[in-house]
Amino acid sequence: MSARPTTFPRRLRLRPARRPFGPRAAALGAVAALLVPALTACGGAASPATGDATLKWASSYFPAHWDPVVSGSGAQFRQLSLVYASLTRTDEDGKAVPDLAESWSYNDRGDRITFTLRPGQRFSDGEPVDAAAVKAAIERAQKQENSALFGDLTSIGKVEANGLEATLHLTQVDYQIPQLLGQRVLQIASPKAAEDPAKLDQHPVGAGPFVIEQLVPGTKAVLRKNPGYWDAADIHIDHVELVSAPDASTVVSGLRTGVYNFADIDPSQADAAKKAGLDVFVQPGFNAANLSLNVNKAPFDDDRVVDAVRHAVDRREFVDKLTFGYGEATDQPFPKGYVAYDPESENAYPHDPARARKLLAEAGHRPGDLRLDLVIPSEDPQAEIVQSQLAAVGITVTIRIDKNWATPFFAKDLTFSLYGTTGRDSAVQTLTAHFGPDGPLNLSTPYEPDGFEEAVAKVRQTPLDAPGYAGTLRAATRAGLKSRALVFTYASPNLFAKTRAVSGLPKNPGHVDWTGVTVSGGN
Repeated sequence: MSARPTTFPRRLRLRPARRPFGPRAAALGAVAALLVPALTACGGAASPATGDATLKWASSYFPAHWDPVVSGSGAQFRQLSLVYASLTRTDEDGKAVPDLAESWSYNDRGDRITFTLRPGQRFSDGEPVDAAAVKAAIERAQKQENSALFGDLTSIGKVEANGLEATLHLTQVDYQIPQLLGQRVLQIASPKAAEDPAKLDQHPVGAGPFVIEQLVPGTKAVLRKNPGYWDAADIHIDHVELVSAPDASTVVSGLRTGVYNFADIDPSQADAAKKAGLDVFVQPGFNAANLSLNVNKAPFDDDRVVDAVRHAVDRREFVDKLTFGYGEATDQPFPKGYVAYDPESENAYPHDPARARKLLAEAGHRPGDLRLDLVIPSEDPQAEIVQSQLAAVGITVTIRIDKNWATPFFAKDLTFSLYGTTGRDSAVQTLTAHFGPDGPLNLSTPYEPDGFEEAVAKVRQTPLDAPGYAGTLRAATRAGLKSRALVFTYASPNLFAKTRAVSGLPKNPGHVDWTGVTVSGGN
């Protein structure tokens, strides 16, 4: 491949538009908590002035952490992107386009990439947005003890900083890097502010479209427009009031009465929102739920038990009971129609309770003999569906709630659990997170299916614009789906409701993009 640079128009004007799911990282805030005295990030901050264009967003994913290295792997990256910008972002086709970087280019071998940053950019504390800041951000994400991103950055070795040019020396040929280093995986904080990560966690400093004025941890954040953001001319919102959503059933009434004008909603609330005259829209996402099995522990160290569980699962029941018409059955970590979805792997293990019972009998288990603890972080109707479906084939499941579930899950100590992924902008990173030997979502680490490593390496070595890229990517998905560690159940898009005061949002898959969005009527 030639070393031609990837360049784009200096200002992106994306057409107006529009969330993922998984275990929620923060407890839902109570309405009364909004009255707690504020801890301010930039001195005292009053409510936005009447007449300003104010977005009032109620979110079920209010960040538990505002350090993007800690919180960047979860659904909260959408809220953090109010404050932080990244080297790239994604357009409505899911492709990488410039953000802090205005262009990039690979060397001929594909094992080195140079990002050229836009001149004159500064973080909200006045520090320059330069290659040194990029280098600091990558190295911190790789080395900080509580980083949620280190597993996503294994292709990056040394980083050289030269003015506005950041050169990443890769540990392998990897053409996924521009796709990877978008909003979710590398939101860049001021290196000066990040010298104290604990302080940054409550006093975020970025170079994104908004600046934090007031922060009540876990409950409320007030932000103002950042006039120094490189694309400030296309940001038409003056202030943002972000609050932790109360119980889902009260969000619609809050929208109807003007307490909020924008909210992410559960599918169960969509019809009520429509009847209330609100705009309900579907934002494409990479969301997929799964049963996570640890094949290093009995009884899942027996392939026949794993296959019995696969055949016991009725995906249609998950869709019918949980998505209210907005989801679809899937046996893959990608929704149908996405470039990485592999049609050849579809329905490889159809719902067949009789086959499941036969496999269990062959494995020496009589009905009722096999007993499993399903460990989850909080009450979840998915767990009851799993319990019922496995009971139908003779497996007794006890649902056990562990509020500290994340610790044993990511330490790979659990035998059986549930997980919901929000995906990555890089499809390869989604695959390796689930099926790779060090994948954070692979409960069976260090297990990986045969041929997966080679298939993923081939994708990394294929430029995204190469004619054979899609086929190579689907082959890697096919190799990953040979894994015995995950049983996918259903996919769900991101649902939002808004008042008519908020214009349409760009339909960027998995993201919430405020470029070009207007809010009428002030407060």
